[in-house]
Amino acid sequence: MAANRYRLVIGNKNWSSWSLRPWIAMRRFGLPFEEINVRLRLPESKAEILRFSPSGLVPLLLDGDQAIWDSLAILEYLADAHPDLGVWPADRQARTQARCVAAEMHSGFGALRRTCSMEILASNPLAPVPEDVEIDTRRIVELWRDCRSRPGSGGPFLFGAFSAADAMYAPVAARFRTYLPDLTPFGDDGTAAAYVATIFATPEMADWVAGARAEVAAAS
Repeated sequence: MAANRYRLVIGNKNWSSWSLRPWIAMRRFGLPFEEINVRLRLPESKAEILRFSPSGLVPLLLDGDQAIWDSLAILEYLADAHPDLGVWPADRQARTQARCVAAEMHSGFGALRRTCSMEILASNPLAPVPEDVEIDTRRIVELWRDCRSRPGSGGPFLFGAFSAADAMYAPVAARFRTYLPDLTPFGDDGTAAAYVATIFATPEMADWVAGARAEVAAAS
């Protein structure tokens, strides 16, 4: 596979939660790509994104002349293109659940996303916690505990080994670290806190955070 087969268009690493999802997956699965960064929240940002993405949003994966927009669609594309990498769990039951939890993240948890937009370098504990954010947080804590309790989940990630489900929830781990660092009031028995620590212990997440710091420093 040529080193420049893929190009990934992403936004600022401090803010762009959707960009983090395919980025961390591609890095974790060893898929080389050219990174194209578009600075967000500037007057010219939309026009710059539209040079690449028909949706006007990031991320966008380019594979030759094939454009794949939307984080979950990119993960599915990579799973189809590289069936040997285990982008989804090999076990059918685990794979089904992984797709369910990824889809729930993709379409849900609007209150958490609205109130706690990703700012990966910040520490802004939320107090008080709005009721709708509490409901979302409790559901995620429950969901992570259920995934981790499944047979075969011997590794530290949601289904043992890292999968697309973890890519979808990496930005949630970042939101929790920024806004809700103590998850015990939301029913956590330690599983969710350990999972957040697992995500942040990966070299890929460390590289993303380092990139965010470099972007902020360059912009200041």
